[in-house]
Amino acid sequence: MLDHMTFRVTDIQRAKAFYSAALAPLDYSLSYEGFHGVNILGFGYPDAAEPTGQKSDVWFIDGPSPHGGPPATTGCHLAWRASSRAQVDAFYQAAIAAGGRDNGAPGLRPDYHPDYYGAFVIDPEGNNIEAVCHLPA
Repeated sequence: MLDHMTFRVTDIQRAKAFYSAALAPLDYSLSYEGFHGVNILGFGYPDAAEPTGQKSDVWFIDGPSPHGGPPATTGCHLAWRASSRAQVDAFYQAAIAAGGRDNGAPGLRPDYHPDYYGAFVIDPEGNNIEAVCHLPA
């Protein structure tokens, strides 16, 4: 089971604006900003089991790693689970309005499974992000 993941970005303020808007329909919000002098953002969802009351599982760090590698994480696929098809639709609209590029409008993807309802957007770094609901209509 995954606990959290971290991605590097070339413009932390752009990532903050984009992901704040795109993830809001999925009940995600900015939970951390900056950590021990590192320009980092954490996004999470309400979770009473967590000490802070919120589970932060997606993190973005500004710029390249001091250990080498590319300046940003690109070409990844990130998918967030939605509790309804309406949330998928709202995610898509918000992500597009925030500057994302369409990579698959909301709709059923029966080749995945009969109730797979998803939407895909390319984020500012070139990652394919998705919201998906697995429930029947």
